[in-house]
Amino acid sequence: MGTAKISIKTEHEIRLMRESCSITADILADIAEIVVPGITTEDLNKFVHERILAAGGTPSTLHYRGYPKSCCTSLNDVICHGIPSSHVVLKGGDIINIDVTTYKNGFHGDASCMYLVGGADACSSAARDLVAHTKEALARGIQEVKPGARIGNIGAAIQDYVRELGIPYGIVREYTGHGVGREFHEPPQVVHVGRRGTGEVMRPGMTFTIEPMINQGTHQTVLSPIDQWTVRTADGKLSAQWEHTVLVTEEGVEILTVPGRSGG
Repeated sequence: MGTAKISIKTEHEIRLMRESCSITADILADIAEIVVPGITTEDLNKFVHERILAAGGTPSTLHYRGYPKSCCTSLNDVICHGIPSSHVVLKGGDIINIDVTTYKNGFHGDASCMYLVGGADACSSAARDLVAHTKEALARGIQEVKPGARIGNIGAAIQDYVRELGIPYGIVREYTGHGVGREFHEPPQVVHVGRRGTGEVMRPGMTFTIEPMINQGTHQTVLSPIDQWTVRTADGKLSAQWEHTVLVTEEGVEILTVPGRSGG
């Protein structure tokens, strides 16, 4: 994929992509109401599936390379790609990432959010801090997006922020942000660690995700040998992730995955 050409979207393509992205963002905003103790991750999957279809789209993850569900639900020590199940019941104090991608009008819109099950008071201060710091890490990465800058600046900003915290967090290396548009995964790759001045030059019309995954302990990961999808922290500690799809504009950056614009 490193030799593939980066897609530069036209104004028309960007308008179409905004709709896919906004549908995703609206679903992630609305699903918060049902992320409560006692619900299963399969219940969350059904909510996402039905909402995407009602909006005239299809779930990008469903059957993607054999993935069996319409979203990813990554609970506690699951870093990413957690498969929804009727056997996984949420309980107060859990933290969960829900990752949704909508395909409509030929374009994908990809985002994910963290949720504190049972509310902030139900979760440990360490869990709350991890979720908040990861959200800020995403914001720091987004601030680096502008024409003429290098993709490596994004990971460098995230890495610098995490180091400044003075907390022994681990930033996941193996799973990264990526270009998104007509294809679910396109160039460029967006790594969440790195050096400034490295990587592709950002140009207006580029669209990609930034999605830092930060662990309480080691950055090392373990892929489930059973389902070949679920990725967990190697030490069993908590992990958090936030994700947006962004557009490089002439002036800087536009976050495409913001709720309230799809009309849904």
